[in-house]
Amino acid sequence: MMNDWAGLPAAYSDVLRRAMDSLFRTFENFSEGTFIVDAAARVVWINKRYAARFGFADPQQAIGRDCEAVIPNSLMREVVKTGKPILLDILETDREPLVVTRLPLKDDAGATVGAVGFALFDELKALTPLFSHYSRVQEELIATRQSLAQARRAKYTFGSFVGTSTASLEVKRQARRAAQLESPVLLLGETGTGKELLAHAIHGGSARANQPLVTVNVAAIPDTLLEVEFFGAAPGAYTGADRKGRVGKFELANGGTLFLDEIGDMPLPLQGKLLRVLQDKEFEPLGSNRIVRADVRIIAATSADLPALVAAGRFRADLFYRLNVLTLHAPPLRERASDIEALAYAMLEDLSTQTRSGSHYELQDDALRLLCSYAWPGNVRELRNTLERAVMLSDSERIDARALAPFIGSGQTSGGPGAPIPASGGESPAASAATATAATATDIASQPLSWSDAMAAFEKRFLSDALRANGGRVIETAAQIGMGRATLYKKIAAHGIEV
Repeated sequence: MMNDWAGLPAAYSDVLRRAMDSLFRTFENFSEGTFIVDAAARVVWINKRYAARFGFADPQQAIGRDCEAVIPNSLMREVVKTGKPILLDILETDREPLVVTRLPLKDDAGATVGAVGFALFDELKALTPLFSHYSRVQEELIATRQSLAQARRAKYTFGSFVGTSTASLEVKRQARRAAQLESPVLLLGETGTGKELLAHAIHGGSARANQPLVTVNVAAIPDTLLEVEFFGAAPGAYTGADRKGRVGKFELANGGTLFLDEIGDMPLPLQGKLLRVLQDKEFEPLGSNRIVRADVRIIAATSADLPALVAAGRFRADLFYRLNVLTLHAPPLRERASDIEALAYAMLEDLSTQTRSGSHYELQDDALRLLCSYAWPGNVRELRNTLERAVMLSDSERIDARALAPFIGSGQTSGGPGAPIPASGGESPAASAATATAATATDIASQPLSWSDAMAAFEKRFLSDALRANGGRVIETAAQIGMGRATLYKKIAAHGIEV
């Protein structure tokens, strides 16, 4: 049956008034505090408990003040401005946080004339799980932020670049100089020469050392995802996009350093966008109209021949010139052979620490001669791989040439993807390289060859065998032995190798 509300007795309005008054008093009695603001978000009433909590011995001292001046972090002004309630929220205070409710007050015409807020008791049993969850989330957030900040610190210093050869000392001198400047740095060098280590050391020695160091390996990310990786994306910017959006590496690195590894593999369309960010120092995340400022120092690295890529139209000349301000060449290991002994022992010590074996490995004289006679196309990375394999399979702490020879040049395991193709005589390039290395070591001891002649002879034989095993295919050979294509082409021409 329908009620005729227009014909209600006058007593009903009195009941309604009393109900509203009773409800307010109940909230006021069972809450930590209550206060009311006017349309300008100024305090018009606050109960004694709440006033005392925020330093007002007399509630009258808070009347007429802006709500934020009485209760820091208050959102009552937002409630008055929007006319919308905030039914459940957490208010941070200098003591424990409070669960609060904020409601707008409206006149008969529906206009917002103020707001009332209640800070609920934290003793309420129903709220205990909420507080526990909040505290746990806060602790996890703090721990995650600390872990992330540590992960984005420089992992290496200039002392990590082991070596006292002329080439090593010169590149470290240039890197220390680069650390004192703000210009972009371009690190060039073959794979495995320590370009990432230098990038970390430069950041760690710079004025940005306490800010993030963010790394992007351009070669390891599909072209279609690189733009999002760099600049981020708004929620739902593309099919499959994160509903919360994605923060790009430029934004994560703000105030710090962005290390772009293997920049030579960057697709041309993205090169133009990168150039614009470097020039304007701002960008828009994908699918967003939001402008993000980017105070980022760029360190780029590549094993490719960038001038050759520019000439071939595969790398933008203007981006190359923008990056090619401070250029450092990481020397290949064959050009700092005098560092091999110190490097080898540093690596052996690190391997001993990692395996927790407590062993103290020692290289015999013939093992050192073998290491120094090899051209190390994979550079420092290949040297470490060789020593690690020898340590794993050695029954003695004294490593001689016989223990090393099976692993010299054998950067691939047979039978797996990308394994070397056997040469016509049934010998793989890896085995051929090991044989050639041993032969070269013997030749050095028995023939009056100069060091440079011996190294050139070995390099020519090693490259010839590798090319022959791959049917003369330069690109496959370069990938297999860990050498840049442009570098391999130069060496083929220098040695007169027929392909």
